[in-house]
Amino acid sequence: MMNNKTILQIDSSGRLQDSLTRQLTEKIIKKLSIVNNSVIKRELNTGLPFVDEQWIGANFTDKDQRSLVQKDKLKISDMLIDELMKADHIVIGAPIYNFSIPAVLKAWIDMVARAQVTFKYTENGPVGLLKGKKAYIAMASGGVPIGSAMDFASNYLKHVLGFIGITDVIIFDGANSDEQIAQLRGV
Repeated sequence: MMNNKTILQIDSSGRLQDSLTRQLTEKIIKKLSIVNNSVIKRELNTGLPFVDEQWIGANFTDKDQRSLVQKDKLKISDMLIDELMKADHIVIGAPIYNFSIPAVLKAWIDMVARAQVTFKYTENGPVGLLKGKKAYIAMASGGVPIGSAMDFASNYLKHVLGFIGITDVIIFDGANSDEQIAQLRGV
């Protein structure tokens, strides 16, 4: 019997209606969810806090030494990391805005890329701690070809996911992704 998997769906488009990346994440989720999997939906359109001095101070204070204010400052980050840790598969809708990712997706990355939590520093450099997960990135652009010299989003997302240990990454190229999606198998 196949174990149920957890899928984390992250949508970052500023458009709630007629968003190609939202349509793509839904198609990917539907294809992956052939088996009775659970899906955690994370809507970034409503915004996330940005890293600031208080957040940095809380993050670099030992967990058992944090004040209630510091714990509260990291509350959203902890929640987002918990979702990421629970997920076996991560599906990210990432439109290209001005050659890169939406600011809210960058804010999500800043909230989940935490030393000693999702990566650690070693004498040989940083090591990602979120191994064994697979990511699917649904990308769309109104004029920047995915993978071109003007696309600063796809390589960045692959790099940052690899930095936290998620190295099995598939990028879906907007309207040209139907064949890729058709080849996916349920998890």
